[in-house]
Amino acid sequence: MMISLISFSIFLFIIIIPLSSSQVSISVTPKTIPKSGDNVTIQWSRVNSPSELDWLGIYSPPNSSHANFIGYFFLSSSPQWQSGSGSISFPLINLRSDYQFRIFRWTESEVNPKHRDHDDNPLPGTKHLLAQSEAIGFEPGRGPEQIHLAYTGKEDEMRVVFVTPDRKECSVKYGLTREKMDQVVGTRVVRYEREDMCDSPANQSVGWRDPGFIHDGVMVNLKKGKRYYYQVGSDSGGWSMINSFVSQGGDSKEVVAFLFGDMGTATPYSTFVRTQQESISTIKWISRDIEALGDKPALISHIGDISYARGYSWLWDNFFTQIEPVASQVPYHVCIGNHEYDWLLQPWRPDWSYSIYGKDGGGECGVPYSLRFIMPGNSTEPTGTRAPPTRNLYYSFDMGPVHFVYFSTETNFLPGSKQYEFLKHDLESVDRKRTPFVVVQGHRPMYTSSNEYRDAPLRMRMLEHLEPLFLNNNVTLALWGHVHRYERFCPLNNFTCGSLGIDGQEWQAYPVHVVIGMAGQDWQSIWEPRQDHPDIPIFPQPVRSLYRGGEFGYTRLVATKEKLTFSYVGNHDGEVHDMVEIMASGQVFNGGGSSDAAGTREVVESTFSWYVKVGSVLLLGAFIGYVIGFTSHSRRDAASGRNWTPVKSEEI
Repeated sequence: MMISLISFSIFLFIIIIPLSSSQVSISVTPKTIPKSGDNVTIQWSRVNSPSELDWLGIYSPPNSSHANFIGYFFLSSSPQWQSGSGSISFPLINLRSDYQFRIFRWTESEVNPKHRDHDDNPLPGTKHLLAQSEAIGFEPGRGPEQIHLAYTGKEDEMRVVFVTPDRKECSVKYGLTREKMDQVVGTRVVRYEREDMCDSPANQSVGWRDPGFIHDGVMVNLKKGKRYYYQVGSDSGGWSMINSFVSQGGDSKEVVAFLFGDMGTATPYSTFVRTQQESISTIKWISRDIEALGDKPALISHIGDISYARGYSWLWDNFFTQIEPVASQVPYHVCIGNHEYDWLLQPWRPDWSYSIYGKDGGGECGVPYSLRFIMPGNSTEPTGTRAPPTRNLYYSFDMGPVHFVYFSTETNFLPGSKQYEFLKHDLESVDRKRTPFVVVQGHRPMYTSSNEYRDAPLRMRMLEHLEPLFLNNNVTLALWGHVHRYERFCPLNNFTCGSLGIDGQEWQAYPVHVVIGMAGQDWQSIWEPRQDHPDIPIFPQPVRSLYRGGEFGYTRLVATKEKLTFSYVGNHDGEVHDMVEIMASGQVFNGGGSSDAAGTREVVESTFSWYVKVGSVLLLGAFIGYVIGFTSHSRRDAASGRNWTPVKSEEI
């Protein structure tokens, strides 16, 4: 009996000791983090029998339950992990509450196949806590964060939005020099609560974190085309660093915009949803381009699927911290996508849309999107719940020779709706002498050659009801996201390429449709297969599709009174991969490389004029053909003898 007891004790000793937390040490430096985005270093030692499944959890606030982590790392990400010691350094975002870090042991037998993240990976188990750190926080009094600009619709104004941890009164100081920011305006403050969310995880402990207080200030009486310096905050809560922007108007002959969809945000850790690492490159290259602009106004346009928070609210904080270096310099405009809005009880969900509108918003029902951004206009739709109305749905503004229009593909756009009436009136009211180019933007595409069959009923309604508006009012460009690739079409009317004449002949131009959802989200739908053999992985490129790209990136729009140049920039090299030029007359020139200029590339110059040089090199090689005109008659894709020359595709 005694021998049995001794054997059992030894067995317990062997089992329990590796799981014991008494021997494991954990430390964090620094104890106080200077500002959002700064690094912390977590060190640990004396982890017995280290396993590849041992993991470090990140918690905020510190009293969060074990299951409600912000993110996690496996200890094996440290090169020394097998010794039982190691360290990990990574940036932390200020969530306006302290952080704590915990080390857990997780075993193969405890893997729960039903407990998975959105990337289908098992989420780590929290049964065996080995160690936990003391709480650490951010240095107080450093001023507001998550600063971003937006136009108001008035040329002599600029809106700035930012976040603080409390409701203390804040101001915006601004002026024409750093030394004399003598104009001051106050801010309006809003916030939203957990009870405003419509579903899980947004309204559950696992997804909800306090969003802070959102401040909105409008700088007024701005002189045209001048660089203004500004600072936000208060004496008691601290002031931000000094930022600057260039106001609208002035003598600039070019208008510049950076446009994309579906970017998201990147996190250094794993979490409940997959984050978008390529978004870092997108912001990096746009930052380069903004620096090259000098004192010229510019615009950023993000057409839906903004942060991909999907109910995990700290990812909104992460997103706004990530875009602040560019969004604090140029206005950042958005339209709503499915991942900001869609939930099962949304007010507009017609019978034909049940394969379309699901629960992609993670229970947010548009609330963070509606309050964290403030776009021009006053478009709203009730949610049918205690949540505030959904905002920033449709609006427009002029910027130099371009009239920009944004609308929602997630809410009612059919005839008789407020949104349809807005679009109709807005497009019919454009002064084409003042703004010869009209650019319409929405999230889900009217045209795509991807195999996104679920949206087919919606595309049918858009073609039936919205395309006539675009055609009748000579829309120049129609830009779309949702499909996470780049695809440019010929000028289209009901799948038919427009006919343009050469040498003064009569011509008919249609809107150029471009899908630009390639800014960060890495889930890629396949292209449309052959109709007669949909099971075979062959994806022919329709003639109407002039360029298809699989590389992440963004687009640049440069417009003068005479010409609009639209370019696709790839993230891997920061170079132009595709381009189209549209004249104020409506004539369209198909872009592409030139075989007699293999060594020439289009680059960002200090004057920031991206005109076509002798040629430009494409990523996968030069392509023969600079199309100066289209055929003199419209033809269906199946017609023979067309002069359209599709640009070579880029595939992943």
